[in-house]
Amino acid sequence: MNELLTVPEVLAELRVSRSTWFYWRQIGKAPRAIKLPNGELRIRRAVLHEWLGELESSAA
Repeated sequence: MNELLTVPEVLAELRVSRSTWFYWRQIGKAPRAIKLPNGELRIRRAVLHEWLGELESSAA
């Protein structure tokens, strides 16, 4: 469950655009990401699932 996802993989799973993703990051609403030394971002699958669960509970 510690799989690291790329931004395109997360975008495909969430079915959102790249601009939406970076807007969420800008306003602090995106899941936590890891910034690699080359500047690329990775998101742990467990963090993505936790983030989605939080969204689900806040919608109830």
